[in-house]
Amino acid sequence: MEKMRKKLMAILLTMLLLCSFLSGCAVTTGEQTTEDNNATKDTSETAAASDDSVAGREEITMWFWGAEPYAQEAMKKLLVDPYNTSQDKYQLVLEFRATVDSDISTALAANQGPDIVYGSGPAFVMPLVEAGKLEPLTEYAKEYGWEERILEPYYQSGLVGDDLYSLTNSVSTLGVFYNKKVLADNNWEAPTTIEELESIMDQAIEIGMYGNVAGNKDWKAVNANYAYLFMTHVTGAQSIYDCLTNQAEWTNEDVQAGINKTKDWWDNGYLGGNDYPNLNYSDCLQLLATEKTPFFIGPSLAYQWAASYFTGDISENIEFMAFPATETVPDETYTLGTCCTFSINANTSQEHKDEAAKIIDIMMTADFMQEMTAAWPGYWGTPLKDLSSVDASDMPYLSKSYVGVVQKISQAVSNGNFGYDGNVFFPPATQQQVINIEDVWYDTITVDEFLETLNSEFKADYENGMVPVIPKPGE
Repeated sequence: MEKMRKKLMAILLTMLLLCSFLSGCAVTTGEQTTEDNNATKDTSETAAASDDSVAGREEITMWFWGAEPYAQEAMKKLLVDPYNTSQDKYQLVLEFRATVDSDISTALAANQGPDIVYGSGPAFVMPLVEAGKLEPLTEYAKEYGWEERILEPYYQSGLVGDDLYSLTNSVSTLGVFYNKKVLADNNWEAPTTIEELESIMDQAIEIGMYGNVAGNKDWKAVNANYAYLFMTHVTGAQSIYDCLTNQAEWTNEDVQAGINKTKDWWDNGYLGGNDYPNLNYSDCLQLLATEKTPFFIGPSLAYQWAASYFTGDISENIEFMAFPATETVPDETYTLGTCCTFSINANTSQEHKDEAAKIIDIMMTADFMQEMTAAWPGYWGTPLKDLSSVDASDMPYLSKSYVGVVQKISQAVSNGNFGYDGNVFFPPATQQQVINIEDVWYDTITVDEFLETLNSEFKADYENGMVPVIPKPGE
């Protein structure tokens, strides 16, 4: 028992360090300072408690990352207020925290924390489940029909053993944002193959543009985007599935080909060139909007910041597409990620658990997706099997475009055409090693050395039960 306790505490401490390092899960652009986010948090807490109509009610608490003010207002208007007016016993108190992951880990370790537990992906959830800090959601899943409504890979990602412990809030993927005007002005067609994509990037570099913008300023975890992207489109989803289910070694030739491709892109200047360490998502979108590049290859969640740069006459110059076809993956295929997960604190009362499940269910509906996406594109692509009731016709351009992306991802998942993003499917230490891929780019280590360490880190994660359920592609 003592040995198990020490093991769990070691895992939790590892996660605390990881989440502290990966605070980009809470501040994904890297554009806000800690002071900015703390100020945001304080304002939000005051606002959440200022409604006299709910004074004296029991509080159902939820912590969230330090989103931009417009996004906080959307959550208050579309989640907090409707829930609070739906009954007269409870009030939902929503706090926005810059360090939400580390805050939650610390609080739960002390048997405290919010009723609704935010996480930056199923890998974040696993150590908390092992430590007994999260409530099984299996009975709530039966009550609300979550398994029937939610896309199978996303539902399965929240399973630990036979029980459900988390639900992902959104479909997210890695793909290609492009400036339609830049392509048209240079007589470039939107690429349908990786060779066409690389050709356009080469031509762009030749005329003094960026071939593609990318950067890890303030958030080193961006490195992993390109590893996961090429693990899907060069290595192939089946090969990664075999690795994640411990049926193959991470040192195999398929994985090596994917990592080598990231190195080739780095050497060719396709990852922002020499400016990679100096760019974040906001910088990339600004460069895309000001026609300094044809492409920004990155996560679909970046839609939420595009509205700051694609305004007025250029508001509809931006588009998003699946990563182009390769020899390994000829069909439209998406690397499956998410923005966050929701769980329930095991140490809250039964009544609060029931209300927390009710609130989570509200966020798992097409109606909620439609309302939130109209106000906040990029973050609330609810992973539902049926999105036919989502009407984007009256939405702003970016929201409408994002809904189209989510619908395409949903269809691809139904066809089994998906790969694996680390924040959903990779265990903690394995994720950290993938983030270290820049050591390969800077020639600090070889690809073989990188993969040997990745293999050993995964073996330890696997033995410790840290690998979530991995859905099989092509089914």
